Amino acid sequence: MPNTNWLWFRVFANLGLKKNGGKFSQERLDADIKHLDTFYRGDGWSNDGPEGIHQMDYYSSSFAIHFLQLLYAKLAGDEDPERAAEFKKRAQMAALDLAHYYDEEGRAIPFGRSVGYRFAMVSFWGALAYADVELPVPLTWGMVKGIVMRHLRWWQTQHDMWSSSGTLTIGYSYPNMYMAENYNSPGSPYWACLAFICLAVPKTHPFWTSKEENHWNVIPKVKALKHPGHIMSNLGGHCMLLSSGQACSYPMKGTHAKYGAFAYSSAYGYSVPPGLLTLEQYALASQLGLSDDGGDYWKTRRLSDSSLQTRGGDGSSSGPVLVSLWSPFPDVHVKTYLVPPHESTPNWHLRAHHIRAEGRDVMTADGGFAISSRRAADGRLLGLYDAEGNEEKEGTRPKLVGNYDTATPEGWADGREGAFAVSLGAVGVRALEGKERGGGRTAMLVNADPNSNLVESRTTIPTLQGTVGKGQSVWYVTAVYAKPSGEGVKKEDYLSGWEAVPEVPSWLREEMSQ
Repeated sequence: MPNTNWLWFRVFANLGLKKNGGKFSQERLDADIKHLDTFYRGDGWSNDGPEGIHQMDYYSSSFAIHFLQLLYAKLAGDEDPERAAEFKKRAQMAALDLAHYYDEEGRAIPFGRSVGYRFAMVSFWGALAYADVELPVPLTWGMVKGIVMRHLRWWQTQHDMWSSSGTLTIGYSYPNMYMAENYNSPGSPYWACLAFICLAVPKTHPFWTSKEENHWNVIPKVKALKHPGHIMSNLGGHCMLLSSGQACSYPMKGTHAKYGAFAYSSAYGYSVPPGLLTLEQYALASQLGLSDDGGDYWKTRRLSDSSLQTRGGDGSSSGPVLVSLWSPFPDVHVKTYLVPPHESTPNWHLRAHHIRAEGRDVMTADGGFAISSRRAADGRLLGLYDAEGNEEKEGTRPKLVGNYDTATPEGWADGREGAFAVSLGAVGVRALEGKERGGGRTAMLVNADPNSNLVESRTTIPTLQGTVGKGQSVWYVTAVYAKPSGEGVKKEDYLSGWEAVPEVPSWLREEMSQ
């Protein structure tokens, strides 16, 4: 058995045999649970694996560990009350963190592997009710019900996830084999049915009798999560996760995109590479790529040494910051700072990179969120943005050119002016470091290859590009814009925050000057 959450499968196989008079091993059952307990890290969080692995995604909660701990507490609690009580206690502690992964529209933040299990992302909440867990203050059963029901309703708007025969496909919002894992089969999407554990909850339970409520009325808009190493945000119209750069225990397909990206959004799903040649195929959404061969092959953050820190002094400006150290090449070293949005500029977050190219020249490409590149009227490629002459209020600036035709002068802009795309909301990037620090970056739109993104089959990624010469040490500060479409958001307001660029924090300016 893999040394992961899979050990729970053997626990339940033995438990099922035991409950039904079959041959089973109590010794093996106890030993597996004892070993699974070594994955526990504290405050309700378990790692999906032993020491040396930092992987805390939906497997830590809805897909496996919390879900199965709660099932065990319900099914074996009478004969193992001590463990049952501990598992419930862990779920109570984790619930206040896990609530940050679901936005008001019902969307969850896609992060990590196996997101093709879709609405299984909310099974933790149904399992809480099934196991008769007492909710931690200030959560209510109306809030839990709201998370589950809004999520299921949102998935019913994703019409392309079904095959022609009416079965769930491998993919996310549409069939997509590029994001599949090597353990997937045609039946894998039906792990989504974990969400229906709520149907085992009695109709008299407050999960069913309560009116749906919005949990975002009572939890913080920005919160640092110690154990997964995330900063969670719900500002600017979407839930966002700033990531410390977790990593799967083995280099699975797209692992750098599923764990190593800087930001993950409930509105703009992450992108995986459908190929490995040029930026169009790497589809570096919310990633910094570095190339030492002129732009054919790109290296990104996969393994890193990361920490949650507080910056900004003792005043009201202080807040959580994620810092990670990583080396895409043995002689190129990057220190990345991730700064969450502020209420004064809710559509922006900042990322700063200190790049030391000790042994080689490197090209750099810092990508924002991926957004649909299709026009609403005919599905063709977005044109140049024209606020006055375009009824749909869609387009890009600078021009979105065809695949690999990046020599077109109209497709480039000064990094300080930035690049943006407007379709289902707006996304963009701007360079804040100034020419004296970073050598002057340029802005453009990457026309990502089809089926790279989880949510939209055709996307573009606003990107800042620059070059760091051998022996140079430079600072890049990227401001990343996102304002999704949604209820109450007018098309003409998609870019309402574009000119309100956040200031580079004083603590960061001080570090850049050292």
